[in-house]
This record gives sequence, C-alpha cells and structure tokens, in this order.
Amino acid sequence: MIWNDFHFFSRTLDMETAAYVLLPEHKDIGQLQGEPLPTLYLLHGLSGDHTNWLRRTRIEQFAAQYALAVVMPAANRSFYTDMAHGAKYWTFVSEELPSVMETYFPLCKTREGRFAAGLSMGGYGAMKLGLARPERYAAIAALSAPLMMQQMPEVTDIDSDFMREMADIFGDGETERTKNADLTHLADTLSPADAPRFYAACGTADFLYAANEAFMALYQRKFDIQYHTVPDASHTWDFWNAQIEKVLEWLPLKRLENVW
Repeated sequence: MIWNDFHFFSRTLDMETAAYVLLPEHKDIGQLQGEPLPTLYLLHGLSGDHTNWLRRTRIEQFAAQYALAVVMPAANRSFYTDMAHGAKYWTFVSEELPSVMETYFPLCKTREGRFAAGLSMGGYGAMKLGLARPERYAAIAALSAPLMMQQMPEVTDIDSDFMREMADIFGDGETERTKNADLTHLADTLSPADAPRFYAACGTADFLYAANEAFMALYQRKFDIQYHTVPDASHTWDFWNAQIEKVLEWLPLKRLENVW
C-alpha cells in the first residue's frame, strides 16, 4: 500500500496536526472500477498516537486485501471530545478530519463507504461517532473500549489523578458537554433503525472487561452488536492485531483478487 505521512493545519484545533493515511496501490484501485475508496477511520488509544496502528499491527497487510483506505489521525489524550479545558477534538474528528481527507484523497463521501474503529480510548471515540453521527458511518468497531466512561467508577478502580484528567476533558458531571459524551445517553436516544452496524471485542482479563459487559447488557440486543470476548486476553497489541483483522473481515468490503 501507499503510506502517506500527512501533516496539515487544523482550523478546529488551531494548530498543525498529522495523520497517517494508507491508500491501495494503483493496480488494486483498478479493481474498484473508478469508485471512490471505502475508508476506515482508525483511532488510537490514550497513551498512543497516530503512528501506533501502523507500527504495532499488520493493518497495512490486512487493508491491502480490500483496497481499503485507512486514516489514522493524531488526537492526543482528548478522548475525541470537545474538551472542557482544551481543544475541540470531537469537532475535529467528526467534522473537519473527514472533510480534509475527502478533499485531498479519493475517499468515499457517502455513509456506505465510511467506517470507524479504534482501541481503548479510540474505541470510545469510534463508538461515539457511530452513536452521535449514525448518518455518516455504515459500521463501527470498538476494541477494548471504555464504553461506560461516565459510569467507570462504578465498574472498575480509577485513580484520582486520572479522574482529575477526565474532569479537564469532560467537564462537570452535570454539564451538557458530559451528557453528550456519555455513550449510554447517546445509545438511549438513538433508534435502532438509524444505527450503523456495531462490532465490539474485549478480553476477559482486560481491566475494561466489566465496562464492556455492562454496556452490552444494556444495548447489545437493542443494536444487535456483534460482541466478542476472548478468554484471558488483556489490553495488548496482540489482541488488537488479531481483532482488527477480524474487523476488516466483518466490514462490508469486497475482497480483491491476486493481492500479495
């Protein structure tokens, strides 16, 4: 595939930012017969950056089988949120980023060819895109994601420094900002008829396993979420590498011929 280290000025963030963009080879694009490229917006985790997926997994090899474009943006420790004390990363990832990418690259501009996925914090961001912008995405995958962010003190142990960081990101618990960042609020208000397809996976040894189980107990049946648990798997790149291959197999993509 063609790897682009794409740097640009974000008006939303008011600063230079970056994204890795994978594009199919010319010979593989030809199999699409002139159609724009289906695109996966692939989001990194809290302690990572936009380079992680390419450096730590085989996403390039997996995506090449489908002539899939993959956009991996930098989002810092933002939880893909318009932060109470910080930049507007939700506006960036949900509005500006697709617009910029679809301007400079031959990417699909319709819901049917636009997907989002992520790990940990990025899984939260992907799920939020699906629940809050269902008209823009056909399928969403959340891997080892904190799906109950606003309820996490109830389902797992959280240290005080992390909670203060979350307050800087999400604001006071009573604010509209927090409400709109709460996946349970978004899931409660979204009609199943309007929702994209959902895929979620978490290892049973992951510290976010309880949060995933709690979210699925509430919403798996409502949205027919394809939910996978892996015994003894934890919060690791081995797990995410295996799962992103399964996600691409699950997405509504045409597998190419004679790809090596």
